[in-house]
Amino acid sequence: MASEAHCAITNCAVNLPYASCFIFPAPGAGAEPIFMSKTDTMAASPPAPILTIEGTRATIRLNRPAEHNRLDPGDLNELRDQLKRVEADPVVRVFILTGTGAKSFCSGYTITALQDMKAVSGAGDAALEEVIDLVENLRMPAICSLNGSVYGGGIDLALACDYRIGISGTRMVMPAARIGLHYYASGMRRYVERLGLAAAKKLFLIGEPMDCAEMLRVGFLDELVEPAALKNRTEAIARIIEGNAPATVAGMKHTLNLIAQGKYDPTDITSAHRMSLRSAELAEGLAALKAKRPPKFTGR
Repeated sequence: MASEAHCAITNCAVNLPYASCFIFPAPGAGAEPIFMSKTDTMAASPPAPILTIEGTRATIRLNRPAEHNRLDPGDLNELRDQLKRVEADPVVRVFILTGTGAKSFCSGYTITALQDMKAVSGAGDAALEEVIDLVENLRMPAICSLNGSVYGGGIDLALACDYRIGISGTRMVMPAARIGLHYYASGMRRYVERLGLAAAKKLFLIGEPMDCAEMLRVGFLDELVEPAALKNRTEAIARIIEGNAPATVAGMKHTLNLIAQGKYDPTDITSAHRMSLRSAELAEGLAALKAKRPPKFTGR
């Protein structure tokens, strides 16, 4: 599936976003990206991200398609509240993050907030790093269904998810070096953990666009499909996760993240393994296997 998907980068005759706020010219054009005006970037005020919870599945959909699903300062508080609601819901077993429209998954954090010196949060306001950390630390697996290209902070938002499915004809651009922005700590950690040091350096220090084939090669994407197949493939993966043992999955996700960060304790992992041998989930799983039926896990 992935190897057959078409991955050409389309020449950018139209204004695609470069970190929410640039016009990035066609490859070979020789021009530098230019800032869009404050009026261009902040004129519209579409709805906030949309949260839906249906049974064991929660979905957040970024909802600024005309602005390539950029994140404005007010969105961060909304996303923080939505993610906390997802985490607190004991029924939810899988989380999906996606965007509205067919152009971009997310164009990152609006540059206007940085230009106006509003990047420093006030008391009680959520910061971008905090929100993305919440995605990474959700107890249930998170699927990022990338409905288009991804830029700037949108890349880290996707990296915080556990599984990423992208579509052909898309690209990824990190503009930090071009605008003079040193990235925050947990974001740089995720880049190195998920993509490796070489790919992280290419994105941060050079900043050339990566097409979808390279996004798959470096591990940013786990799967690459044609646009028409994205919804069905995302739902298929979600159904598999929903049918797995939720407490076991949550425990293993937490452990794998700690291992990736170099913070794991082998004793804790051994203890979790021994506890699982006495768990109701294992008993149900073995009973279902013996009876040749699907397991019915309750989460205990």
